[in-house]
Amino acid sequence: MIAGGVLTLALGVTLATGGRGERIASAVGAGIDGKFGEAGFRLRAVHVQGASAMATADIIRAAAVHKDDPLLAMDLNALRERVEKVGWVKEAHVVRLLPDTLVIAVKERRQLAVWQHDGRSVVIDDKGEPIPEADPGRFNTLPLVVGAGGAQHAGEILPVLAQRPKLMARMEALVRVDDRRWDLRMKDGALIQLPAVDEEQALMQLEQLDLRSRILELGFERIDLRNPDTIAVRPRAPQPTPDATTTTAAAATPTEGV
Repeated sequence: MIAGGVLTLALGVTLATGGRGERIASAVGAGIDGKFGEAGFRLRAVHVQGASAMATADIIRAAAVHKDDPLLAMDLNALRERVEKVGWVKEAHVVRLLPDTLVIAVKERRQLAVWQHDGRSVVIDDKGEPIPEADPGRFNTLPLVVGAGGAQHAGEILPVLAQRPKLMARMEALVRVDDRRWDLRMKDGALIQLPAVDEEQALMQLEQLDLRSRILELGFERIDLRNPDTIAVRPRAPQPTPDATTTTAAAATPTEGV
């Protein structure tokens, strides 16, 4: 009631003062905020919805609101724009819940992979855009994508690979070659070379080969799938074994005493 009375008085004074109206309106607005603040409309709690624990701290920091700020004086559009500048955030909505709560509801960008290029590693989303606030060291379960152009094209190949969990479990990194095709570098050092087009067809050929020969389990040095008519497999070179005769002879050689 007090705030309503002040507002009515402000309108009358503004109409009567011409050029000074803007300054008076600003002062009266501050007075209204103060009156509502005295009535209990001050910020006590901020709730962030839809964000991971890692993203929440960055969102609250970007919101730049503080306890006991006048709730009705907040510019919600400006607050939303600040939140949407956070790398984690795809879009945001901000709502006041009177008397003392602010709700920030966000849609978080999906973390797709860790991209490594030019000696740097960054977390990228499903559009290939970096998420600057995301620490790559905390995303060890994401696929590793390496090379120029890898970020822009990872969203095309990774969903295809995700349908093949057996292959994904053995893969160490997805390497972009000349920004036109992919190599799969496996954890045991092996290499699978994919063609520049029709990667899914090539992976289906690899699955059929694995069904026949269990090649993913037996190991190999390289599988070349770049030619759709031919699968070229280079077996893993046999590991050298110690020469038993040499070992025995070396063990039998006497050593000189002092």
